[in-house]
Amino acid sequence: MAKHVLVTGGAGYIGSHACKALKAAGYVPVTFDSFVTGWRDAVKFGPLEEGDLADRTRLDEVFAKWQPVAVMHFAALSLVGESMTNPGKYWRHNVLSSLNLIEATCAAGVKNFVFSSTCATYGDQDGVILDEGTRQMPINAYGGSKRAIEDMLRDFGNSHGLNSVIFRYFNVAGCDPESEVGEFHRPETHLIPLVLDAIDGRRPALTVYGTDYPTPDGTCIRDYVHVSDLVDAHVLGVKWLEDGKPSEVFCLGSGDGFSVREVIAKSGSVTNREVPIVEGARRPGDAAKLVSGSKKAIEVLGWRPKRDDLQTMIADAWRWHQNGHYEK
Repeated sequence: MAKHVLVTGGAGYIGSHACKALKAAGYVPVTFDSFVTGWRDAVKFGPLEEGDLADRTRLDEVFAKWQPVAVMHFAALSLVGESMTNPGKYWRHNVLSSLNLIEATCAAGVKNFVFSSTCATYGDQDGVILDEGTRQMPINAYGGSKRAIEDMLRDFGNSHGLNSVIFRYFNVAGCDPESEVGEFHRPETHLIPLVLDAIDGRRPALTVYGTDYPTPDGTCIRDYVHVSDLVDAHVLGVKWLEDGKPSEVFCLGSGDGFSVREVIAKSGSVTNREVPIVEGARRPGDAAKLVSGSKKAIEVLGWRPKRDDLQTMIADAWRWHQNGHYEK
């Protein structure tokens, strides 16, 4: 009998990669997406159910139809800058919609919930390696909304027996090595695709915001995880819960990160092209170094990242970038 997993945001960047990984692992991913930011062309690996998480009646229909063994929740607004200027949008869309989903999950008798959270729940804790025990102090509505969902999952675990695996991570990079799905945001805000846009002339230059940080080359250092490795962890999270293991939180990261200049240099090397850059002032709120570790995920969950070097992340992204795109 087929095992269905309901994937919210399955038409997005990470969600579409998760659907491919679920299918490869023997599950049937059921994408639930409103297409506010997702792409119909990215739904390739299982059935599609269009809908909004705010619509409880629609959610109940989908749960009754597919009877999933687990929920994998990616759907969220995720622009930090926007969350600081329009926090209500993030609390409404991320938190209220997730509450609706969690209540529908419990009502349907589904006990397994994998949540895509964020290291933004930790706030600006500069220069330390963040782990599962680090105090959560979000400084924007995006991080705050994700922490609130984590709190809800804990409470529903206590009251309804909902078991969850929560993943916290920073920047996701790379694309499916086979280029069936990829990263395609409108507008684009992530560093690696912005660098590749500058390389192939889709934008005149990449702006480097701040070159005087207390780092080896003066630019910010950030953690990156390959999207294929990330979604492999999420599939392991489903299996963890199916095996009857308890709720857990895992951080996913490199433990050291890469600077903006390192990403630029490696992108030039991978593509054999020059990266046009413009140096700009620091952006308010940017920390010098934000990284997390993966020790617990490796030792407890058995996660083994396979594509975690910068060369591979950029090469996979470049392969998709040259030809990959979606149409509404």
